[in-house]
Amino acid sequence: MPFSPNHFAELNLLLQFPGTSAQAGIKVHRHGAAPETVRAAESLFAKGLITQKDGGYLTPLGSEAVELTQKLQCILSSR
Repeated sequence: MPFSPNHFAELNLLLQFPGTSAQAGIKVHRHGAAPETVRAAESLFAKGLITQKDGGYLTPLGSEAVELTQKLQCILSSR
């Protein structure tokens, strides 16, 4: 199954989270963010990867997802 545009939005949003600190989060502003980013945040929240519908902090599962997303990005970016 190929990645959907929604998957890409979720992956890109996960990459916005700092991977080095569980004490740092992000905020997705509904009025300033792209609609796909708002939907991605809501989806990640529904899946239990972040603590708030508009960002917040990563859950333990979210931290794992960020780590895997960063690894995938590194693999795909290498020659």
